[in-house]
Order: sequence, then C-alpha cells, then structure tokens
Amino acid sequence: MIDSISPKQCLKSLMRANFTVLIRTRRSLLISILFPIFLLVTWDNKGTLKAFGGGMFVLAIVMTIGIMSLSLFGYALAVARDRERGVLQRLRVTPAPTWTIMVSRILVQELSNLSIATVVLIIGSILYHEHFNLLEYTLVLLASLLGGAVFLSASQAVVALIKSADTVNAVVRFVYIAFMLFGLLGLSGVLGNTVKAIARWSPFGTVIRVTEGIPHIGTWTSSSSLALLTCVGYIIVFSYIGIKWFNWESR
Repeated sequence: MIDSISPKQCLKSLMRANFTVLIRTRRSLLISILFPIFLLVTWDNKGTLKAFGGGMFVLAIVMTIGIMSLSLFGYALAVARDRERGVLQRLRVTPAPTWTIMVSRILVQELSNLSIATVVLIIGSILYHEHFNLLEYTLVLLASLLGGAVFLSASQAVVALIKSADTVNAVVRFVYIAFMLFGLLGLSGVLGNTVKAIARWSPFGTVIRVTEGIPHIGTWTSSSSLALLTCVGYIIVFSYIGIKWFNWESR
C-alpha cells in the first residue's frame, strides 16, 4: 500500500525528482559553474593574489561566490516558485513526511554545491600552484558544504519571510550583490579597516575564512575557530527563522 512507504523511500524519490528538475535547468547550473571558473582565470595574476592575501584566499573567495550564487538563486527561487504554483501544497498531501520535502531539496543543492567546489578547487589549485593532499582536499570540500549550509539557511529565511516569488527574486539578487561586493571590497581593505572587520564577520567573510584556513590546519588560529562557530551560529539563526515562519502556501 502507498501509505506503507517509508520516509527513506520518500526521500529517495523526492531527491530523484529534484535531480531531474536540476538537470532540466542545466543552463543555470552551467552558468553557476562557469562563472567561478571565469573568475579564477581572470584573477590569475600577482596583483589580485597580493590584494587578497594569497592563492588559497582567492580560491576560497571564488568557491564561496559559486556556492552562494547556486544556493541563493537555485534554492530560494525554486522554493518560492513551487510554493506559488501550489507544488509544495500538493506534495504535503502525499504520503511523504513534510520534512522529506525540504530535506530532499537541500541535499540536492548541497550536492550541486559540492560539484562546484570540486571543480573550483581542482582548476584553482592548478592555476594558483596550490598543492593539497587527499585529507586537505576532503577538508576543503567539507568546508564548502558548511558554506552551502550557511547560504541555504539564509535562502530558507528569505522564502519564509517573503511570500511573493517575484519579491523573493528581487531580494535574493540584492542580497547576492550586497554579499559579494561588500565582501570583496571590504576584505580587500579598500574601504578601510572598520568595513574590513565587518566584512570578515559577515556570512560571506566567515565562510571564506573557514575555507581558506582549513587546508593549513597547522596554522589554525582562535580567529579561525570563531569564524567556524559564527558560521554555525548563522545556520542556527537563519534555520530558526526559515522553519518558524515558513508558509507552504503563497497566500
């Protein structure tokens, strides 16, 4: 009987469906992958490396931009549009537990983030002559999943607070530009030390610092640990907002 389907089976089915949707929108996924590669190639010069403090820091920036763009545009817009079209409400009346509906989407997004991080890490390590062993590669990719969780939870908070898909689209674009420009300019120091300090503790800045610091675990500092804890704090706060105020209907 259909009612006897286990949550695990429901989760697998929903993930399969979400992967199918992702493949059908492969143009957006391709752009999300090509844009970080474009940045890696165009930033492959000594001036950029010096401005941002070295090759690994630039890799962390590019990786974070790729993950952030896919998390914000891919997840937030998809959930907002499906809610507006009534897809989420129809899924709620199926035997699938409610939590599997959202978790399946998040897992698919995280796997997409992981694919972007892997591409950036391989190409970037070649361009910037950064050498990693297997453990360091693994740790950086784990850091990318943490960064993805930060931006996915932020996306969940946006779609929880805003019902209209068009408004979500506008807000996500603003947040993306604000995170990227403020983060890049702030971290480079051109806007002054005060702005640089704020940028370092923003979601964008903390994800970059954790990603940049993990490969060099021998030089891990208390500041790096605080950045890691701050990322976890962002995830908790954004997730709380995203779960508590989320509406399954757009009305």
